[in-house]
Amino acid sequence: MRIALMVFQVVASIILITSILMQSGKSAGLSGSIGGGAEQLFGKKKGRGYEALLSKITTVGAVLFIICSLLLVTIE
Repeated sequence: MRIALMVFQVVASIILITSILMQSGKSAGLSGSIGGGAEQLFGKKKGRGYEALLSKITTVGAVLFIICSLLLVTIE
């Protein structure tokens, strides 16, 4: 059981790392902070598509990682 959880934690951590690295940054320095205000003002939506999918994958990966970590601690 412990080995299976450790393998699952490695898979969850790889998914989490990959999904975080594939996401784009919120701003790109000073020009991003100036342009970011205009995006918020005009309501640029990022609720659909690639970035929303990566956000959901990151959330699921983080939850799985935390649950697996807690289970490994309680088993040990």
